[in-house]
Amino acid sequence: MLLLLSPTLFAQRGFVHTKGSNLVDAKGQPLMLRGINLGNWFEPEGYMFHFDGNPQSTTEIENLVAELLGPDKSEAFWKQWRQDYITEADIDLLKKNGFNSVRVPLHWKFFDSDNAEGFHYLDRLIQWARKDNIYVILDLHCAPGGQTGANIDDSLGYPWLYDSPQAQAHTIAIWRRLAARYENEPIVLGYDLLNEPIPHFPRLQQYNKDLEPVYRNLVAAVRQVDPNHVVILGGAQWDSNFKVFGPPFDSNVMYTFHKYWTATDTSVIQEYLDFRDKYHVPIWLGESGENKDEWIAAFTKTLEANHVGWCFWPYKKMDATSSVVTFDQPTHWDEILAFAKLPTGAANAEKRIAARPSQEDIQTAFDDLLKKIQFANTRVNPGYVQALGLTPASH
Repeated sequence: MLLLLSPTLFAQRGFVHTKGSNLVDAKGQPLMLRGINLGNWFEPEGYMFHFDGNPQSTTEIENLVAELLGPDKSEAFWKQWRQDYITEADIDLLKKNGFNSVRVPLHWKFFDSDNAEGFHYLDRLIQWARKDNIYVILDLHCAPGGQTGANIDDSLGYPWLYDSPQAQAHTIAIWRRLAARYENEPIVLGYDLLNEPIPHFPRLQQYNKDLEPVYRNLVAAVRQVDPNHVVILGGAQWDSNFKVFGPPFDSNVMYTFHKYWTATDTSVIQEYLDFRDKYHVPIWLGESGENKDEWIAAFTKTLEANHVGWCFWPYKKMDATSSVVTFDQPTHWDEILAFAKLPTGAANAEKRIAARPSQEDIQTAFDDLLKKIQFANTRVNPGYVQALGLTPASH
């Protein structure tokens, strides 16, 4: 059943909404999203730390840090990480550089109660975004049970979300809680319900048929508490396969696709343009990047020429050019990287203990990492910002 709400009603309430094939602002004017992903904040990923092989998922990284720092100091490390990785100065910088939106990848574990830690940081971010008129898109990157079974959802190594009623109920509860909290916040643009569900792995494509039913349940839960915000649905196979979708079942829905390491011409996005034309719904590029500036510039031009809003990945990355800002590798980090490559598990405990860096070097490395991620110690990559068609502005 299509849930019908008038675009005029959304405008009266002051919310971004869909109008035919367009995403429009509260005044009903077409809105071209030019955004960046705040990756590695709530959901650390191995490659962002330069880990080669293991660890890759959030839990694997947390286990490594706990092994090296101990339970007390590792907990303190991550709290400081979440406190400092994204600050008001970062959002102000994005405004200065011409961005109008951010996508915030979330891990469910930080939003598992009304007073959970994640809400402290998210409320703070929304306040800064409101000041700078930057739209916030909430992205459930790590869903209970796992929607991908790979490192990016911090799952058990299999996408249990589709087989587990418990995991689905848990995911529904997370989204209902998020939607209830931000129901009346217009700077929150919408809810990207599941990041990159179902990999291209042949054995997992059996779950393609289950994706839209899961989305229907999530949308129904959101709509019980929040009639105002856009719901955003990504295709199967890392947000690339729209063939899993039937006709839209909500009147305020946008569909999202991700593209990495492809050609840059219109042929790459033609199937999504056709979907937009067939169903008269907006489409949005939720992730792209991790490439040379020339590729990013060419692909951005293709998106803009076809009136497709975008959100590249990521905002911040260690020792890199393919991000808005970067920071230097910490002192003694090579020692941490070498240790991280060793085989894990209790059977390898003796070898790992023998190969540990000194505790002094370990502490220095992680203390320095916390210093390096601070806004004052980052610098803008002007070529990356220019490739996005924006005007670079430094700190």
